[in-house]
This record gives sequence, structure tokens and C-alpha cells, in this order.
Amino acid sequence: MTSKYKGINTKLVHAGEPRPLIEGAVSLPIFQSSTFEYGGSKQNGPPRYIRLNNTPNHTALHEKLRLIEGGEAALVTASGMAAISTALLAVLKPGDRLMVQSDLYGGTHSFVTEDLPELGIGVDFIDTNNPSDWTDRLSENTKAIYVESITNPLMKVCDLAAIVAFARDHNLVSMIDNTFTSPINYRPPEAGFDLSLHSCTKYLNGHSDVLAGAVIGRRDLIEKCARKLIHLGGALDPHACSMLHRGMKTLNIRMQRHNQNALEIALFLQQHPKITQVNFPGLPDSPYYSLAQHLFDGCGGMLSFEVEGGTAAADSLIAKLQLPICAPSLGGVESLITRPATTSHSSMSSQDRQKAGITDSLIRFSTGIEDAEDLIHDLEAGLSRI
Repeated sequence: MTSKYKGINTKLVHAGEPRPLIEGAVSLPIFQSSTFEYGGSKQNGPPRYIRLNNTPNHTALHEKLRLIEGGEAALVTASGMAAISTALLAVLKPGDRLMVQSDLYGGTHSFVTEDLPELGIGVDFIDTNNPSDWTDRLSENTKAIYVESITNPLMKVCDLAAIVAFARDHNLVSMIDNTFTSPINYRPPEAGFDLSLHSCTKYLNGHSDVLAGAVIGRRDLIEKCARKLIHLGGALDPHACSMLHRGMKTLNIRMQRHNQNALEIALFLQQHPKITQVNFPGLPDSPYYSLAQHLFDGCGGMLSFEVEGGTAAADSLIAKLQLPICAPSLGGVESLITRPATTSHSSMSSQDRQKAGITDSLIRFSTGIEDAEDLIHDLEAGLSRI
């Protein structure tokens, strides 16, 4: 039946759903059981057990994720960082080297600079907008290349097609964190990436009430990730599976509003006299606009900006806003606002943040699905009082 699914909304609603329905239940029940009766491999396949990520709640999510992003297989994890760390550890071993984008989410940056070297894995940061730098840093031990579809928090976009081609030419595993765009705006497996990683906590769930992650891509690599995840113990709880399953069904509808709201807010901020910089690849004068238009079906709901007056003015604005909530994370139906230096990138040293271009005064805005005019009015009122 899945071969008949063509539209993304149909896939989000119906892919992975049990047929026939379980006891006629329209919604997939939560299988809150740590283990399942085993009738032998010839009857039921491998034993079903939560840590093996193969309960009915897990397998439904795996199929839905696989189909909406165009991968061969998928795997859900207990968090976005569980997906990232598991995938990296599945494809790298002591003595290997990883090529990685120079500007990254803070948690990823800490993992690749602190944990990987302790395991004997080397890391080479690259300028993704300078292909000659990739060749210069390539070695015979380089095994993978890692980028973000839109970087956190500066909203940069690199030539992702060139990254895929470079990886193929040099037999590297190509890996991408696709959280900011979501499968609605970009589908890395369809574009040739070997592994696509998500913090499902963000847009895929969309309601700020679940911690989850996902790895989607080549079947052989997903199988490696699954074996590694079993050993690391990062399985997703069945109840969280169910909430993610439900949240995903409205992903496309939500993303359309996120895309539009972020663009309208970015255009407003760009024209405001107290705003000195707006980072959003959907702005026509963004240095990444042409690439974003070519690569993506939308630029997501994330933007960042600088306000005149530095850190004190940034904190003052955040405190005066009524609608956006000052909190870490992103991708929920409600707008969130924060300074990355104090939240998402606080684990990085001030020197590393400065090197990456992340100032202490930078504000990151996760645009929700509220009415854009209300969000803009709130921003306008807040800016008028600083």
C-alpha cells in the first residue's frame, strides 16, 4: 500500500500505520510494554524489546520517517544528540578522521572536539564555502564529512550538492543535520546524502513536549547505527514514540506557517533602524539566498539577529517581549527567543564562539505558528522601549 503514497501529507498521515488496524483503533496504541512474547525466529523474527527499537511504536515511526525523507531505512533515538553521537560512532573508529563544518550546533561542537579525540578520532574543521579547503584537509584516514543544512545559529547555507559530490569522489560517508529545514523543506537522502540526522524534539514533533532524535538514510549504515544504539542504550520510550508519531502528522501544515512567518519577521527586522544584522537565507539580499532557493522548498522558521546596543539591549528586548518565550530549543508551535551564548552554544568556549562568529549579543528567534502580524507588533513594541 505504501507504494501508492505520493503526496507528503498522505505519507505523514498514513505511512507506517498498521494494516489491518489494531482492534480497529484509528490511532496506533501505545505499546507500554518493555518486552513481547517470543515465538521463535521463524514466526516473529527477532525478539521484540524496547532497547532493540523494534516495538510496534518504533517500527511505525521508522517507516514514516523513511518515506517522508526518501531514505532506505530510518531509526529513532532518545534525543537529537543520541542520533548524532550514535551515527558518528557507527561510521568512525580510532585512527579515523572526520571533516566537519566550522560552525555547528554547540552540542555537536562539544562532542566532536571533546569526546571524539578521547576515542582516538581526529577532527578537521573546514570552510564549507571554500572547496579547496576540503581538499587541503583531506587525508587517507578521512572517513566522513559532516554539515548542517542551515547552520545553527547563523543560518548559513553551503553548496550541499558539492558536499555530496566531494564525499562520493573520495569515498566518504556524507552526514547532515537536517533539523532546521525538516523533511518538508529538504530531503537529504534524495539529494544523495548517506545519513540525515534530526532532533525530532524540534519540528518533527513540533509541540515542545518530546525529546527524540532520528537517523535516516542508507540501509547498511542505519543497520550499523541500530547496532551501536542498542549498545549505547539510547532507545526512545514508547510513549514518546506515540507523541512524536502524532506530532509528525501535521508537520507539513506547520512548516508552511513557520516558513512564511519567519520570512515576514525577517523582512520586518531588516527594515528596523535598531536592528544591525538579520540572518535568514530566505531574504533576497542574503549571501545564501540563491543557494537556498535552489536547494530548499522553504527556509524554515529559524532566524537570528543583532540589535543596536549589544548584549544589554538584547537582554532588554527579550525581557520586554510578550509572545516569544525566552527558552532554549526550537521548532515548536510557540515562538521561542534566546541568546545562543547562554543556551544552545554555552558549552563552547567564548573563544570558539567568537571564532565561529557567534557574538554574545546574537539573538536567535524560533518562529512559531502564531499570526505573523501579532509577532511583528510585539517585536515593534519591544524595540520601541529599548
